[in-house]
Amino acid sequence: MTRIDTSAIEPMRIDVVSDVMCPWCFIGKRRLEKALAIAGDVDVEVAWHPFQLDPTLPPGGKDRRQYLEEKFGGRENAERIYDRVRAAGAEEEIPFAFERIERSPNTLDAHRLIRWAGIEGVQDAVVERLFALYFLEGADLSKDETLKSAAADAGMDPEMVGHLLASDADLAETEAEVVHAQAMGVEGVPTFILDGKYAISGAQPADLLAGAIRQVAAERVAGGA
Repeated sequence: MTRIDTSAIEPMRIDVVSDVMCPWCFIGKRRLEKALAIAGDVDVEVAWHPFQLDPTLPPGGKDRRQYLEEKFGGRENAERIYDRVRAAGAEEEIPFAFERIERSPNTLDAHRLIRWAGIEGVQDAVVERLFALYFLEGADLSKDETLKSAAADAGMDPEMVGHLLASDADLAETEAEVVHAQAMGVEGVPTFILDGKYAISGAQPADLLAGAIRQVAAERVAGGA
């Protein structure tokens, strides 16, 4: 593999538009991590941005059984759909435990937390913990205590996070980011935006992502970006 010398330029920015209640976004995170390992010498900066698969969910979320009935026509139909997700997750060593999930959450507050985590430099850790809490442990992401726990696990001040969650801090800004993503044409997640120019939609294979990352890196070096 030809080495790409990016030492003289700014890190490539990879913006990931995702929703923490999206299992393919969890899979996409794992594949991105693999892609970055494959790309190796490419210096990148990853930032996570909000998207809501179902913004109509009430602030306290909805009973999972009711949600599955309305969205898929019942748990059995949902399980058939999730079979593919489970298989893809197993390939990435993600043991999805959908049966543990009791409530489908409105994820707006979770996205506010991810926004604050970005300010503190622990965004990846918070995103990882939220995915694990929801998909592996069945935690309710609509509860402040769950979000405070995720924040604490990532090294944030849970009490400060609790105060922020109780307020409207960054609520309008987070909602505006969701609208902005839709305006850019993001219809499904995850979506990976490389260097602000190239968008890759879906939880694509790691080698495909790695190839795209290296191609963009080569273009940046050639252009002196």
